Amino acid sequence: MAYDNPIPGFDTYNTNNLRLWRACPSKEFDLDQYSAANFTDAVEARRKAEDLSAVLYPNDASYEGRELRLRQQYFFVSASLQDLLREFIKRPNYKWSELPEKVAVQMNDTHPTIAVAEFMRLLVDVMHVPWDEAWDLTTKCLNYTNHTVMPEALEKWPVEMMTRMLPRHVQIIGELNLRWINGLVKKYGDGPIIAALSIFEEGDVKKIRMGNLAIMGSNKVNGVAALHTEIIKKETFPDFYKYCCDTGVPDKIVNMTNGVTPRRWVHCANPALSAIFTKYLGSHEWLTDMTKLKGMLKFKEDPKLHSEWMEMKKTAKKKLAGFLKEALDLDIDQDALIDIQIKRIHEYKRQFMNCLYVIHRYQQLKKMSPAEREKVQKRVVLIGGKAASAYVNAKLIIKLINNVGKVINNDPDTGKLLKLAFVPNYRVSAAEVLIPASDISEHISTAGTEASGTSNMKFVMNGGLIVGTMDGANIEIREECGEDTMFIFGCLEHEVAGIAAKAKEGHYPIDSRLQAVFQAIRNGEFSKGEPEAHAEFCSLVDKLCNTHGAGTWDGDRYLVVHDFPSFVEAQAKVDATYADKAKWCKLSIQAASSMAKFSTDRTISEYADVIWGVKPAPRPMEM
Repeated sequence: MAYDNPIPGFDTYNTNNLRLWRACPSKEFDLDQYSAANFTDAVEARRKAEDLSAVLYPNDASYEGRELRLRQQYFFVSASLQDLLREFIKRPNYKWSELPEKVAVQMNDTHPTIAVAEFMRLLVDVMHVPWDEAWDLTTKCLNYTNHTVMPEALEKWPVEMMTRMLPRHVQIIGELNLRWINGLVKKYGDGPIIAALSIFEEGDVKKIRMGNLAIMGSNKVNGVAALHTEIIKKETFPDFYKYCCDTGVPDKIVNMTNGVTPRRWVHCANPALSAIFTKYLGSHEWLTDMTKLKGMLKFKEDPKLHSEWMEMKKTAKKKLAGFLKEALDLDIDQDALIDIQIKRIHEYKRQFMNCLYVIHRYQQLKKMSPAEREKVQKRVVLIGGKAASAYVNAKLIIKLINNVGKVINNDPDTGKLLKLAFVPNYRVSAAEVLIPASDISEHISTAGTEASGTSNMKFVMNGGLIVGTMDGANIEIREECGEDTMFIFGCLEHEVAGIAAKAKEGHYPIDSRLQAVFQAIRNGEFSKGEPEAHAEFCSLVDKLCNTHGAGTWDGDRYLVVHDFPSFVEAQAKVDATYADKAKWCKLSIQAASSMAKFSTDRTISEYADVIWGVKPAPRPMEM
C-alpha cells in the first residue's frame, strides 16, 4: 500500500511527493483456520506481510535476519520501480526511448541495488522490451551512490539464498555477468581483472557482489566527498575505474559532496542564529542562497556582533542544560566548553578514542592541586548515536562511556570541571538541541574511513569549531572555512598503510599517557563492580595493545594508539584558543559564514545537472 507524503519547498509554490510503502497481505484473515481453532494461523499472512515494513534494517546476525533484509530490500525496490513504470506507460503514445528522459533512479549504497536485476525483469518479462534495449534503458536510468567504504555497505548475497528467494533475478544476473565477462575477456584476456570485475564471487560460499552489479548497471557512480571519491577509484573499485578509463568514460565515477539544509539545521534548530544572519544581511535570502552568508565576514571582528553571537550560544546552552536535566538528570555548568560527538557508533568513528581522552583528562585533573584546577577550562563532553543491533563492540563502547561518566561526574574533585554523558536515543529532535549549543565537535575517524559525514556540516553551520582528522568532508570544510577554524590531528590517508607495515615489524609505540588510561581500565576503575563489564572493557584494551596487529582486525584496526598523542595536543589547543573569547567568537563567525558549499541546495543542483539531467521547474506564480 502506498502512503503519499507532500513535501513542500521553502519559499516556493512547488510541492513534491514522497511515496512510502507498507506491506499488506493479499488475504487479511483466514476464516477457515480460525474456525478450526488455529487462531495464530488465521492471521499468519498478515504477520508475515507486516514483517517486511515494520522495522527497517532488521538484525542480520542470523540467517533468518539476512533473509528478511533481502526480502525487505526487494519489496521496497520492486514497489517503487513498478510504480514509476506504471506512471510512464500511462502517457499516451509513450516510447521506451524516452524513458531515460523521464526516469532517474538513485541507488543509495548497495541496499537497493537489486534494482538492476528487477528493472531488467520488469522491462523484459513484464513489458516485453527486447533484452539489449532493456539493458540500454537500465544503464541510462539507474545511478549508484557509494556512501561508505565499510565492507558492510558492500553487500554480498549467497547465491543459494538468492536462488531460493529470487530465482528469476539470479538468472538475469547470470546472463548479465556472462555477457559482461565475455566482453572483458576480449579486451583483457583471461587474467585477474576478470575475477575482480565479475558479479559473482567464488569461494566456499558463492556470492553475488551487489556493488559490482550496481556499478555495471549504472549510468553514473558517485562518492560523497572529494577524498572519498578518490578512494572509490583507487581502493574500493580500482578495476572498475581502470575499465572506465580504458573505455573512454573516466567521468562515470564522479564526486557529489554531501550537504545539509540550512532551513532545518539553522532556521528551525537555531532561530536566534537565523535572526542574526537575517538582521546583518538585511533579508532571509541566505536561506535559499547560502553564498550570501559571505557578507557576514566583514562583521567578524565587530564587538556588537560578538556580543549577540555569544548571547545566541548562551541561549542554546541554556536549552541544552534543560534537555540534559530532563533526559539524564545531569546538571552542567552553562559556562563550560561544550564538546559533542554525535554520530553512528562504530569503531572507525572512534568514540572509543574520545572516551580514552576523557579518562586521560580526568587523570590529569586528579593529579592537580585545587589551585591548579581553578585554572583549567571546564568542559562537558557529550557522546551520542546508535549502534547496529548486532554490533557487540559498539555496545561495549557505549557501556564504557556510561560507566566512565558515572565515575567522573560524581567525583567531588573533578565533577565541576569535567562531565561526560552518553545521550540515549539520538534523533533529529535531540540533534536540534545539541548542535546549536556546541563549542567544539569531534569528527575523528581514521583517515580514509569516513565517506563524508554530515554532522560536521551541521555543527559548523551553527558556529561550532571542529576537532578532526583529514578525512571525509572535514577536508573540504577546512578549505572553505580556513585552517584556523579546525583543530587537525592524526595520520593522513596515504600514511595508513605504512603505519600498519611498521607495526607488523614491531614499531608501534604506545604513549605513556595512554598506557596510564589502559591501566586504569584494567584496574577496574570504571567497571563499577561488574565482572562481566570489566572483562569486556579489558578485551577492548587488549586488542589495541596487540601492537603487531595495528591496522588489522587482530589489533588496533583504526589506529587509535597511533593518533592518540596528537589528539591530546589538539585538545590542548582547543582549551588555549577558547580562553581567548574574542578570537574564538571571530573563528566561530568565520566558520559559520563560509558554509555555502555544504548546503543541500548545491548538492541537489549538482546531482540534477551531472547525474539526472534535470532542469529546475518552478511553478508559475500565476496560473
